[in-house]
Amino acid sequence: MSAPASAVPATPPRATPLRRFLRAFASSHLAMAGLVAFTAIVLAALLAPWISPQNPYDLMQLDILDGRLPPGAVSGTGMTYWLGTDDQGRDMLSAILYGLRISLLVGIASALLAAAVGTTLGLFAAYAGGRIETALMRLVDLQLSFPTILIALMILAFLGKGIANVVLALVIVEWATYARTARASALIESRKEYIEAARAMGARPMRILWRHLLPNCLPPLMVIATVQIARAIALEATLSFLGLGVPVTEPSLGMLIANGYQYMLSGKFWISFYPGLALLATVVAINLIGDHLRDVLNPRRQVD
Repeated sequence: MSAPASAVPATPPRATPLRRFLRAFASSHLAMAGLVAFTAIVLAALLAPWISPQNPYDLMQLDILDGRLPPGAVSGTGMTYWLGTDDQGRDMLSAILYGLRISLLVGIASALLAAAVGTTLGLFAAYAGGRIETALMRLVDLQLSFPTILIALMILAFLGKGIANVVLALVIVEWATYARTARASALIESRKEYIEAARAMGARPMRILWRHLLPNCLPPLMVIATVQIARAIALEATLSFLGLGVPVTEPSLGMLIANGYQYMLSGKFWISFYPGLALLATVVAINLIGDHLRDVLNPRRQVD
């Protein structure tokens, strides 16, 4: 009996860019750990009103007699304070969950707004060229020559406390990084054949900017945005610790750390320690994601 003719093996389908990206990102255990940790932090912040033992900013739920209780203490009403309480009797676990909401809001909002402003100006500078590009880049150089925290402090000293003011200050100190990166990427892309073809076909400048240049400039901007979220959260915590960030009525993690600083030497470490630990975990998780995202989106390191 003759053997059946062997079938020609089918060529395996080529992986899509999205599948290659997900596969490369999932190859790092540290990046996946950071993603899981950050997802858990975001979910905890979003669900804070439902999972917190108390509303730490509802005066009807607070008792000053429960102030500065150590972790694991039980109040007279039978409530267990797993992370202790602050000087006003607020449950630290609940305060941290609510504080995460403010810190994440400020960090993500400022990073996205700064990305929008900086990317727009950077792309416009690269496409316009000439004096417009020179003027915008000199403004970027001037912005980046000053310490970030100093500019933010000056802006908030003038505007005053408030979440909106903190976001505005962080946008002002962060936009220049996006502008420089977007301009550098756009200059490389604008010399390629597909841009020349679009111009020859009569495409409008705005269409070239947003339809052709922007998508090809996104990878480095995505990496910067990820890192800037962590940086903005840390900056907001610093500003709040110095008394120029969010108001006391809407405290972030930085404000919680500042509230317990004066009690550190008296042994009441938990008032600052646990919010600081939450801040550290958030920043480290985001940085782990951003660090591996930089490697994944680097064209020189991408493999099929």
